Amino acid sequence: LSVVVAPLLLVALQLAGAASAAGLPVVINTWAFRKAAETAWRVLQLGGSELDAVERGCGQCEIDQCDGSVGYGGSPDESGETTLDAMIMDGNSMEVGAVADLRRVKNAIGVARKVIEYTKHTLLVGESASLFAVRMGFPYEDLTTQNSLSVYSKWLNQSCQPNYWKNVVPDSSKSCGPYKRPEKVTCKEEGTISQRSVHNHDTIGMVVIGASGTVASGTSTNGAIHKIPGRVGDSPIAGAGSYADSTAGGAAATGDGDIMMRFLPSYQAVEYMRMGTDPTVACQKVISRIQKYAPRFFGAIICANTTGSYGAACNKIPGFTQFHFMVSSPLLGQPTEQVVDCI
Repeated sequence: LSVVVAPLLLVALQLAGAASAAGLPVVINTWAFRKAAETAWRVLQLGGSELDAVERGCGQCEIDQCDGSVGYGGSPDESGETTLDAMIMDGNSMEVGAVADLRRVKNAIGVARKVIEYTKHTLLVGESASLFAVRMGFPYEDLTTQNSLSVYSKWLNQSCQPNYWKNVVPDSSKSCGPYKRPEKVTCKEEGTISQRSVHNHDTIGMVVIGASGTVASGTSTNGAIHKIPGRVGDSPIAGAGSYADSTAGGAAATGDGDIMMRFLPSYQAVEYMRMGTDPTVACQKVISRIQKYAPRFFGAIICANTTGSYGAACNKIPGFTQFHFMVSSPLLGQPTEQVVDCI
């Protein structure tokens, strides 16, 4: 019997290996950002590394100002300025480069890559991150555009609504401030649903898995619109915005970073996949964990493992019932938009 079973087993294992190899390389990114997917895929086809693909793919969104929520000229903060956050992670060495509250430099993920290559640090922030960028050869450029100025002035004209303050005087739901804390604090429970909608995504997140199973990931964003200056969300935080581990897989998140970053969703998803959980189920489990504490949060996550299997999940709220993302792999022929129903 064993003589018969052994060759059959061998064939089965070979088929499994062939199936997994056929699914690689794979590029997966949040939202229907097709040009970003195409750029990353092209970099891989031309022999670029997984990190190159992530950097160029996310960089494409910075150039295209994807949905106004990545790159310059979008999501002005309370003072009308656009600032950028980005990270990139190498799943082989577990090195991370990240920048947050980056000002007057357009190519945020490019600067994040330089943090890996030329420093022993992981995260640089604010004015000092901009000075580092200039040392690395990036030009200073104005990130403000006519569009971001008009978004800002419209917001001022509607009494600075919506904004991110709470428990302050004057009442932040009716006025522009300046705010201060009241003499006596009376904490009101925030009843408002996430102010963002599907038309206000805030991140490109990307996972690239090379032909040999090597994983890289990255994100780029201009953050929450009308954020309090200095606010940093999930995008540039390793394990929150994205996470890559070549022994398991990669994940990237998008949505309400203030809530999502508290759960390290990308790290958690990769850990589920490490335990053998299917990528789609890993993504769903992460969303379910956050739902327990914030049932009405706006968010989604993409997951891919080292065999090229992938999946995504999102939290169902009014106006956001499906999540669109891009996948490129040899099995698809070209970058393809995919959709999941939110849970």
